[in-house]
Amino acid sequence: MTTAVYRDDANKIVILNPKGGCGKTTLATNLASYFALRGPPPIDTDPIGYTTRWLERRPPERAEINGIGIDELAPRSERSWPFHKPKESGAVIIDTPAAMNHREITELTHDADCILIPVLPSAFDLHATTSFIARLLQLTDFERPVAVVANRTRQNTRSLAMLLRVLKSFETPTIAVLRDSQNYVHAADRGLGIYELPYHKVKHDIEAMEPIVTWLDQLLAKSLQPGLMSRFNPLPKLFSSSSTELSTAD
Repeated sequence: MTTAVYRDDANKIVILNPKGGCGKTTLATNLASYFALRGPPPIDTDPIGYTTRWLERRPPERAEINGIGIDELAPRSERSWPFHKPKESGAVIIDTPAAMNHREITELTHDADCILIPVLPSAFDLHATTSFIARLLQLTDFERPVAVVANRTRQNTRSLAMLLRVLKSFETPTIAVLRDSQNYVHAADRGLGIYELPYHKVKHDIEAMEPIVTWLDQLLAKSLQPGLMSRFNPLPKLFSSSSTELSTAD
């Protein structure tokens, strides 16, 4: 028996944490660039304005990303901030502002396919995130898949050790540990994601992002059929088929 086949254009990925400065936009834009390379063009919503400026710097010859600014989003009184989805568009990636209230979180997540929560390696961020996750699980009635992404970490530091120790006690899985890398900054300055920089420069960052992509693929797949398995680890195929283009891009 089969169900609906996995489709990128049927996915709504919410990146959420009421704590500002935890890397939500960095995660959103890099996932958008990944989905853009895989196609069809994703939508990166922008209730805080950062993505709009990122897309303004994006070279026109790069893979298409549909940006939705705050003025194009429906009023928050309407459920889930609906908007007119461009034709032939792909995954919807929702970047969110800080300090959202309970009603806004409920509206935003009620039809989400999954929720990603980036968290920084600091005691304050951990405390705030722990309380938020407990509240989020209650608000969503434990019906939405939620995962944590450790962000801007540095290897062999006390802060990372503390972060990983605390995250083990979370009710939600920690699916990736992203390092504090200037590659994200360099890519953002050019309207790109790390997937669009020369591979030899971003190899370690892409390897760190791979568990997020794999989690999304495995979670959002509605059925397993022959031929779909290659999409569960698309990075080798992506970069082997375009390694020359990526390695020469600068």
